[in-house]
Amino acid sequence: MPDTDMEYTTLGDTGLEVSRFCLGCMNFGSDREWMISDEEKSHEIIDRAIDLGINFLDTANVYSRGESEDIVGDAIAEYDREELVIATKVYGPMGEGPNKQGLSRKHILDQVEGSLDRLDTDYIDLYQIHRWDDSTPIEETLHALDHLVETGKVRYIGASTMAAWQFTKALYESDLNDYARFSCMQPQYNLVDRQEEENVLPVCAEEGVGVIPWSPLGGGFLTGKYDRDGDPDEGRAATDEHTHERFTDENWQVLDAVREVADEKDATPAQVSLAWLLHKDVVDAPIIGPRSIDHLEENVGALDVSLDDAEMDRLEAPLEPAWSRVIADL
Repeated sequence: MPDTDMEYTTLGDTGLEVSRFCLGCMNFGSDREWMISDEEKSHEIIDRAIDLGINFLDTANVYSRGESEDIVGDAIAEYDREELVIATKVYGPMGEGPNKQGLSRKHILDQVEGSLDRLDTDYIDLYQIHRWDDSTPIEETLHALDHLVETGKVRYIGASTMAAWQFTKALYESDLNDYARFSCMQPQYNLVDRQEEENVLPVCAEEGVGVIPWSPLGGGFLTGKYDRDGDPDEGRAATDEHTHERFTDENWQVLDAVREVADEKDATPAQVSLAWLLHKDVVDAPIIGPRSIDHLEENVGALDVSLDDAEMDRLEAPLEPAWSRVIADL
């Protein structure tokens, strides 16, 4: 049991207080073989996360086609709702036929009702667009989201995984039309996926937008459980092409540096990798997705890992960030 005291911060320039780690709930469900299909085990992880001081949980309607939201809703029923910050997302397909995906006004208003029902709550703290929708004018999407804020079904709105010009356009349209503004961005960001340093992160820093990175451990790569000469045949890497794509010489050099710093600090590679994110001023709360209580406690222990400027430079030196659009199937 870690002795770490949870730390808290405000989400971007809002007054919403969130824990420095957000519990990612994509693992809770049965859509893919590496997920946690045992609902009781999922509840145990959620309970332990809350016990450790994590008040911020992130899910999405598409995670196991609503199953994750159901699990989260059941798990949080016994807690004080006002103490929790519940985030979910909309965009992906939720059935066959027209109007079952995207960011049209119809789909958003339909899907928020489904998410509220599955989460068994009267409101969603942070409602995020999961991806950019090229087929729907952003003004229509923002108008629908603004309506949800005005009616109290949603407290704050956020976005995930898009080009900086798209995000900037959305912020501009919100300001122009006096719509609720995106308070949060959820990008893929970690020591081996640093493309967002050349994309949305400067926008977030300038506009006071909170940042909650997904895949903070690079699909497990930064935990150090894989080796250059190994052939992963279990866990996420066995079936996830995005994890395999990280097996590059540059990334192995990053992992070498992570392991060296971890050894020096009597920490684990995962803790050093998460600590690096926590030391980034633009980052509010990395989204961790532990599949066991041991992993959860290890991740939270990253709060105790301090990195100086020289160590931050060592970790970053092997890789030069460059923007490339990442659209993962999440």
